[in-house]
Amino acid sequence: MGLIGLALAAIAVWALVRLGRQTERRGRGHWRVTATLLGSVMLAGGALAAFRGAWLLAAGLAGAGLYVAWASRTRILPRTEPITEAEARAVLGVGPRATEAEIRAAWKRAMARAHPDQGGTEGLATRVNAARDRLLGRR
Repeated sequence: MGLIGLALAAIAVWALVRLGRQTERRGRGHWRVTATLLGSVMLAGGALAAFRGAWLLAAGLAGAGLYVAWASRTRILPRTEPITEAEARAVLGVGPRATEAEIRAAWKRAMARAHPDQGGTEGLATRVNAARDRLLGRR
């Protein structure tokens, strides 16, 4: 029975880590809470096993619990490549003769849609910010 439980725990850990490696979309952040709770339970199980003298099981549970808790809290941010001026203008929807005030207004409109709290993604918000910085940095 012990090997079956260990195998099921290993499958659960693999599934949670696999879910965590996927890109996050709206409504998918709940896996982090679940993985953190599972990691905490595994750490507690490791402590209980250590008190009972099952050192190998305690080490396995504690190691897996630490890994799951750590992996659930680590977030990989998207890489940004340098943006050209033409791309920046296309992202913000401004022309070549746009003033600083027009660029800031376009950035505000774009960020209202692209912000992660408004249903956008971190990558898109980063791109909008890079476009603003590129256009305002030249002035």
